[in-house]
Amino acid sequence: MRQVVLDTETTGLEAERGHRVIEIGAVEVVNRRVTRRHFHVYLNPERDIDPGAQEVHGLSAEFLADKPHFAEITEAFLDFITGAELIIHNAAFDVTFLDYELSLLPGGTRRIRDICTVTDSLAIARDKHPGQRNNLDALCRRYGVDNSARELHGALLDAEILADVYLAMTGGQVALFVGGEGQGGQDLVFDQPLVHTPYSLPVIEPDTADLAAHEALLALLDKECGERAVWRQFMDGA
Repeated sequence: MRQVVLDTETTGLEAERGHRVIEIGAVEVVNRRVTRRHFHVYLNPERDIDPGAQEVHGLSAEFLADKPHFAEITEAFLDFITGAELIIHNAAFDVTFLDYELSLLPGGTRRIRDICTVTDSLAIARDKHPGQRNNLDALCRRYGVDNSARELHGALLDAEILADVYLAMTGGQVALFVGGEGQGGQDLVFDQPLVHTPYSLPVIEPDTADLAAHEALLALLDKECGERAVWRQFMDGA
């Protein structure tokens, strides 16, 4: 199962008023593990940035002036996401902007939902935690995900954080590592396979406290998932 956790930053809030995408960050998740592959790019929007938007992400027109246009990175971006399940927080916002960018290209017929499926992690959070704050910062606090580096919004950093939140929120293993350069990357598609080195490891049998802690974690996963945890289902069939 291949998923891509995605976030964008934009010049403003309304694509219908001609606002543009200025940063895309996307992190690959395969079989509920964050891999070392990600996509990150800053974009020249060819227009001014609303002051309110710049306060949120800190990206200026001067910084973006020498960055590529969306048309220059379209195929690399689509190659990265095609066939995946996109995980996006408040997906309607990002998808609307990406569809607008695609509409400006020659032909202008492609749409994100024609290329891959889209899952809105905000809708999942609202379903699991009705009546509570479900923005990314609130979810980080709720699930114990470190967001201390998030002084400003950044597409790749937010995608990395959302990947951890999504995996925790849906009852699975939180990411063990995230590769790449974080917000400092540019036009980056990074693909580095893991190197497996054989080790001879000692086998340590769990004691009573270990088993109790394990059972407590499984009980928590049962509650969060609303069903028996995958580990229990696996053991039932073992």
